[in-house]
Amino acid sequence: MLLLTCSACSHLNPHYDANKAHHRVDGFSNNYLPPINVPFSDIVRWYRESKGKPAAPSQFVQGYHFPLVKTDTAFLRSNRTQTTYTWIGHASGLVQMGGINLLTDPIFSERASPFSWLGPKRKTPLPFPLSELPHIEVVVISHNHYDHLDLPTLKALSKQPGGSPLFLVPLGMQSWMKAQGLTNSLELDWWQQTELNGVKLTFVPAQHWSARGLGDRNRVLWGGWVAQAPNFSFYYSGDTGYSADFADIGSRFGGFDLATIPVGVYEPRWFIKNQHVNPEEAVQIHRDVKARQSIGVHWGTFELSDEPLDQVMGDLPAARARLGLADEAFLLLRHGETRIFAGQ
Repeated sequence: MLLLTCSACSHLNPHYDANKAHHRVDGFSNNYLPPINVPFSDIVRWYRESKGKPAAPSQFVQGYHFPLVKTDTAFLRSNRTQTTYTWIGHASGLVQMGGINLLTDPIFSERASPFSWLGPKRKTPLPFPLSELPHIEVVVISHNHYDHLDLPTLKALSKQPGGSPLFLVPLGMQSWMKAQGLTNSLELDWWQQTELNGVKLTFVPAQHWSARGLGDRNRVLWGGWVAQAPNFSFYYSGDTGYSADFADIGSRFGGFDLATIPVGVYEPRWFIKNQHVNPEEAVQIHRDVKARQSIGVHWGTFELSDEPLDQVMGDLPAARARLGLADEAFLLLRHGETRIFAGQ
């Protein structure tokens, strides 16, 4: 992870468009912040100050015994009409809307790592195996970090009965997908759209960075996704720091029925603020994008920062209270929990 963070770009961007401010000759940038490139001295400071943190959850959950819901996967496989969201864990979620099944950043592996024996290990079990998913029509990938782009999961999905889903990926990632044998993919730049079975899918900005290995920092783009059906609109932010991008998204789309926004992996703020929001900033994103309902993701599954995995269970309610947001407007689900959106 330290090597990934310290990697640098030294190549020419084949997608470079001088008319787009987030394009650079050697890769991509953020809209409202220069490319994120954390100095090695900051990494050393973080490592020294953390001293073995984070602590195990203890305030809201004892140890790592987060509540698991027995997901009704038979219902999800048979459902063709109701709009649902199921939180699988971390940033992985199943959205059923407009007659399609959509997955966000699916990771079913035990580690968020290039190695099966090293790296952040899943602390909360999967609520169900990948084989119990319904047939997936589309998978959206926000960026290429290992906790969001899990190659074993994507390869398994490509072999699902009935054929591979369409993999929607950020600009610059399609050649990597094809090299892995994942040929049913489409890459999009910010604000570009495609349509699948009447559902419009748009790649939108976020404030983050990308790297998959040594020396490839910011060579591919990062962002979030919008899905619009005639009777339901969904927004997934991907990993992000807080920026004016969210007011831009809210202005362009006019609001969403459901948003999934990261609420975990946010300490220490001096180190991680530009790339990951905390719960209070997540609530502000909810307001900026004009979401009617938001669900917090990117927590309770992998230890990737200094706060205990259960800290958000106190910090999000406190943030709602400070910003005057109703409890039901921005929720945390249990792993495996499904929400049905009545009347959609």
